[in-house]
Amino acid sequence: MSEAVVSDRGARRWSGGHPWIFRSDVREGPSSAGIVAVRDSRGRFLGRALFSPASEIRLRLLERADRPIDAAWWRERLTACRDRRHGIDANAWRAVHAEGDGLPALVVDRYDRWLVVQLLSAALETQRGVIVDALRDLFAPEGILFRHDVPSRRLEGVDDSVELAFGTVPEQVEVREGTVRWYAAPWTGQKTGAFLDQRENRHLAGALVPEGGTALDCFSYHGSFALHLAQRASAVTALDVSGEALARGAEHAALNGLTQIEFVEGDAFDALPAWGREGRRFDVVVVDPPAFAKGKNHVKAALRGYHEINRRAMRLVADGGWLVTASCSFHVHRAEFFEMLAGAAAASGRRLTLHAILGQGSDHPEVLTIPETGYLKGAILRAD
Repeated sequence: MSEAVVSDRGARRWSGGHPWIFRSDVREGPSSAGIVAVRDSRGRFLGRALFSPASEIRLRLLERADRPIDAAWWRERLTACRDRRHGIDANAWRAVHAEGDGLPALVVDRYDRWLVVQLLSAALETQRGVIVDALRDLFAPEGILFRHDVPSRRLEGVDDSVELAFGTVPEQVEVREGTVRWYAAPWTGQKTGAFLDQRENRHLAGALVPEGGTALDCFSYHGSFALHLAQRASAVTALDVSGEALARGAEHAALNGLTQIEFVEGDAFDALPAWGREGRRFDVVVVDPPAFAKGKNHVKAALRGYHEINRRAMRLVADGGWLVTASCSFHVHRAEFFEMLAGAAAASGRRLTLHAILGQGSDHPEVLTIPETGYLKGAILRAD
C-alpha cells in the first residue's frame, strides 16, 4: 500500500478529532489517488486515509487501526450506518452522512427502493465498485444513481456527471414523511433529489399550528413545510419566487388531498412588508430560505439578508403565534445566527421567546469536532 507522511500540525488535526489533513501539511505522498497508510515525520503509523493529489484536502481519515480497507471494512461501516437509521418514520432519509458517519466524502440518500450516491473525492472513486457491492447487499435497492453534478468533484479533478450505477432509477419517487407524501426527483432535483435534512423540523412546525389556524411558508419551494402545516391549518400561504417550484408544490397538495394551501409567486422580501401593512397575521410563520452565504466573503451580506427577512416575518406572527426560522448557510455560524435573530427581534418591536433550537435531522449526524458536518441551524420562537 502507498504511504503518505504528514507534518506534526497535520497529525494534531487527527488527534483533535478532525479527519482532514490539508495539502500544506503533507510532506510525502503518491502521485495517484487512492487509500494510503499515513505516518508522521518520525515514522509512526497514524491511520489509513483517502489520498487525493489534486485536492486541497489531501487526506481524509478512514481508519486509525492498522487494518486493511477492504470489502469487509466497507460492509462493517455501512452496516453501522444502516442500523443507526432504524425507526425513521419515512421512506426517504440520508443513509450515509459522509464525515458525520465516519465515511468522509461519501453521501448516500435513500428514496424508497432506490439509492442516490455521491463520491465526493478522487480517492473514493477508487472504491466505487466495492461501495456499490456493499450497498446492494445491505440495502437491496432496485437501482443506484450517482449524482456527481457538484462543484467539489471538479476540485478533485474528477468528472461531474449523473450516471446510473445499477438497476433502474425513476425520474420521480413518491416520498412518505409520516402521513405526508411528496415527490422527489433523483435525477434532477436539488441535492440528491430533495431536501431531507428538514424532515424532523417539518413535523415540529406542523404540530405548532392550532386546529383551524393559519400559516405562512416563506421560500416554500415544493411546499414541504406547507404540507405539514396544512395538516392542522384551515389556510396556508406558500410563498416562493419560482412559479415552477410552486407548480410542483400544487401537485404535492393534490397528492395529499389538501385544498387549503394557496400558492403565491413572489419575492418574500417584497411580499412580507406589504402583508404587514395590510395587517395580515399568521399563527405560524416558517422562514427557510436557500443559503445566503456561499462562501466566507458572503457572510456579512448574508446576515443582513437574514436579519431583514426575519424582522419582516416577526411582524406577521400573531400574538401567541410561532416563528420557525432556519439557515442552511454553513459559513454563518450558530452564534452569528442567534445574534442576528436577537437584532431582528429588537428591530421588529416584538417580544419573542426561544422555544427550541433546531438543527438537521438525526440522519445527518453532526460531530462536534467536525464543524463541516453541521450546517443547518434554526429556532422556534414564540411571539408574546
